[in-house]
Amino acid sequence: MDNIICIECPLGCDMTVEQHEGEIVVTGNTCPRGEQYARQETVDPRRVLTTTVFIDGATHPMLPVKSAQPLPKDRLDACLRTLAAVHMKAPVACGDVVCSDICGTAVDIVATRTMEAV
Repeated sequence: MDNIICIECPLGCDMTVEQHEGEIVVTGNTCPRGEQYARQETVDPRRVLTTTVFIDGATHPMLPVKSAQPLPKDRLDACLRTLAAVHMKAPVACGDVVCSDICGTAVDIVATRTMEAV
């Protein structure tokens, strides 16, 4: 039995997730989104990754980036290690792909800020 606090809406329902004979049973949710979140968190937890990468020739030394879709939670460390070695060169537009298919996850890392060259 796992206790999960839902993050899908401001209610923050305190849910209980149990597995009975291969079936996932969720209780304590107020809406269907909570049940879906609890099931996903139990079977395949995912997170959106936000971080920065180095950028040369721009006003600031770091470029903010994020994953275009949630990544498998157990792959976040590997993705962060990969991104630590990335060095972009200005100019970069918001939405540009910084790293495609990061760590074989089929998820792209995109810039979240435009950085002009100086």
